[in-house]
Amino acid sequence: MIIGIPKEIKPAEFRVAITPVGVRELVAHGHEVIIETEAGEGSTIHDEEYRAQGAVIVPTGDDVFAGAGLILKVKEPQAIEVSKLRPGQLLFTYLHLAAYPVLAAGLLTRGIVGIAYETVQLPNHSLPLLAPMSEVAGRMATQAGAYYLEKAHGGRGILLGGVPGVMPAKVVVIGAGIAGTNAALMAIGLQATVVALDNDLSKLRTLDLLYSGHILTLTSNQLTIEEQVRDADLVIGSVLVPGASAPKLVTEDMVRSMKRGAVLVDIAIDQGGCFETSRETTHEDPVYVLHDVVHYAVGNIPGAVPHTSTYALTNATLPYLLTIADEGVQAAVANHPELLPGVNVVGGSVVNSAVARSLGMPFEDPISALAALAG
Repeated sequence: MIIGIPKEIKPAEFRVAITPVGVRELVAHGHEVIIETEAGEGSTIHDEEYRAQGAVIVPTGDDVFAGAGLILKVKEPQAIEVSKLRPGQLLFTYLHLAAYPVLAAGLLTRGIVGIAYETVQLPNHSLPLLAPMSEVAGRMATQAGAYYLEKAHGGRGILLGGVPGVMPAKVVVIGAGIAGTNAALMAIGLQATVVALDNDLSKLRTLDLLYSGHILTLTSNQLTIEEQVRDADLVIGSVLVPGASAPKLVTEDMVRSMKRGAVLVDIAIDQGGCFETSRETTHEDPVYVLHDVVHYAVGNIPGAVPHTSTYALTNATLPYLLTIADEGVQAAVANHPELLPGVNVVGGSVVNSAVARSLGMPFEDPISALAALAG
C-alpha cells in the first residue's frame, strides 16, 4: 500500500502524522511512504530523517493526495483537502465529525473510507488512539488556565498554588477520564485546590486512591456543577462521549455566576464543547471574554507542543496503521474489532451510530458498507 502524509494546514497545527520510526516500520512491511516536503518541520523532524528510513519526499500536498491509497493525518481535513480526496481512498486521522457537520457532508460526497482515531475503542471502552492526545491536552489545559489567570492576560490575578498565608486557586475539573485526570494531576503539582467531578464512581475512586484524598471527588450532577463552578477560579471541561457531541454541562447562567476574571478551559471543544458559552478558538487567538470570564477553547491544544505530541501519537497509531496497511481495511476490522467503531464513513454512508445520531443522519452497518464498496 502507498501511505501518504501531507503537511498539516489547520492554523497553528505543527504536528505531523508519522515519525521516522513509523516510516521504518511501514517500509519494512513492504509499503511505500510518501511525505510532503517539510511536513515534519513543525515537529523538528527534517526531510532527511524521513528519507534515511525509506520515505519518498514529494513537493506538494497534491502529490500526496494523488499518489496514496491511504492518507494519514493528524487533524480533520480542511475544505481544500477534502476536495482532493477520491472515491475509495482511505483516510486515517482525527475526524470529530459530530462537531463538524460540513466536513462530514464533504467526506460523504467524496466517497472515501474515513477512520477516526478518536472512536477506535477497546472492549474495556478505552480509546487507545485518543489517549495520548488527551494526556497532552489535559496537562496543557492546566498550564493554559494558570497563564490566563494572570492579570496581564485577563484573569483574576491568581497564582494557582498561592503562597504561605494566601489561599491557592480553586480548580474544578469536570470529567475524570484521561484528560481530566492529567489536568488534575498538573493542578495538584502546582499546589492548587482541586475538585474533580464525574458520574462514574469507579473513576472517582481511582483518583481518590491514587492521590490519597488530595483531590476532592464529587459525583457530577447539575446542582453540584452549579455550586462548584460558582466559586472556582479555573474550570476545566474534559467531558467525552465517543463519537457524539459533548453535553453542555456548564450553562450560560452558570458562567454568569462565576467570579470576574475566572477562566474556563474547554478541552471538549473538538466535540462541540461542554460549556454553553464555548466557541472554538485557535492558538493565534486563543481566548475571548464573555460575562467577565476568560474562555480558552483551542480546538487542537496538543498542536502547541508538536514534538511531544507527534511522537506520542505515532506510538499509539502505528500498530493500527500497520494492521490496516498489511491486511486491508475489511480484514483489519474483522480481525481487530476495536477498529470497527473507528470507521465513521464509508462511501456515502455514516457507519458509526453515535456520529450518525449527532449529525441527524441515517446509520448504515459498517461491515455491509465496506463489503458494498469493495464490490
